Amino acid sequence: MPLLLFIVLLAGCNTQAIHQDDLYNPPVYWGQHVVKSGETLYSIAMRYGRDYRELGNANGIGPPWQLKAGQVLRLDRRGTVTSSRQTASTSSASSRRQQTVARVPRPQATKQPVVTKVPDRKVPLSSQNQTVARINWRWPHVGTVIAGYSSSGKVNKGIDIAGKAGDAVKAAANGNVVYAGNGLLGYGNLIIVNHNEHYLSAYAHNRTILVKEGEDVKAGQVIAELGSSGAERPMLHFEIRKNGNPVDPAHYLPRR
Repeated sequence: MPLLLFIVLLAGCNTQAIHQDDLYNPPVYWGQHVVKSGETLYSIAMRYGRDYRELGNANGIGPPWQLKAGQVLRLDRRGTVTSSRQTASTSSASSRRQQTVARVPRPQATKQPVVTKVPDRKVPLSSQNQTVARINWRWPHVGTVIAGYSSSGKVNKGIDIAGKAGDAVKAAANGNVVYAGNGLLGYGNLIIVNHNEHYLSAYAHNRTILVKEGEDVKAGQVIAELGSSGAERPMLHFEIRKNGNPVDPAHYLPRR
């Protein structure tokens, strides 16, 4: 009976301590969240391991996903996510059918020019990229990885990259800044970049944030200065989230 009572009480509460526990890994489907000044739906969804579109739908919130301080979000509700890809592809196909495409004569075969092979040059790590899920990813910092992704044991929802205070932190891919602040416990000064309807990237423990919410950024653009806010040493904690769920950045970033 005491155990049952404990479970019931746990299901009805939502304490800050549970999100400070590194061994606890969302998603959270109980309790509620009171929106604080400066919070966005993206940052709240990331805190609770939810897809921002699903959480918004569960609370009757749609694009552009605006919140007000004091607004209560129900975490015990589950929403649905409707992908815009099918609508977009249908519209595109309809548009193509309405267009008249002129036939272009096939060019005659010509002799291929002789190409002199140039020795391969080592490409700097900062400019290397890899396309995964139609996104060109690159490393956000050139430092050594001191902790990898782990979904069990000592949970790490991303990777930790060593560096010196003040080092450049760069956007891992093109996107839009949807959060820039220090409202998430354990992340310090945090930046969240939205890349498309499925993928977000997060950059934590910054010393200084150099971008603003709503700003479009390019891959390789300096968005922050590396720091130790919310950490014991200067480092960059980097995450990639797919539909709200943490994924291993090693599967997306180019090999070193």
